[in-house]
Amino acid sequence: MSTLSRPKHIGRNISRIRELRDMKQEALAQALGTSQQTVSAIENSETIDDTRLAEVAKALGVTVEAIKNYCDDMVLNIINNTFTNTSHDSSTINSINVQPNFNPLDKIVELYGEKEKLYERLIQAEKDKVEYLEKIAKGK
Repeated sequence: MSTLSRPKHIGRNISRIRELRDMKQEALAQALGTSQQTVSAIENSETIDDTRLAEVAKALGVTVEAIKNYCDDMVLNIINNTFTNTSHDSSTINSINVQPNFNPLDKIVELYGEKEKLYERLIQAEKDKVEYLEKIAKGK
């Protein structure tokens, strides 16, 4: 029996999407306001009424069409086409071209200036503290 002529098992598609979303049956049940056993029954059902399917799709954060048209082969194909193993493939590293839109030396100078300002404020605060303590000491 070919894949095209075989009817889609909607419950199995829901289960796969839920697993891909790293969601447990209990979490889906809570989102639907039902029990975990109800979610299990839904996932074991070959067909689901449209109202319930819309609720499940909303809880999973996907469209009804995504559940109806879900296919493991397509997901694996997308993963294979977008994943690169950087330990064996240097093309990913070579494709990353980092060019900052600022001069790093200017940033260093700017940070140094900020450091000087903070240091001057610290010295001024210490001078103010000493002056205040001297006033208190003279007042006694």
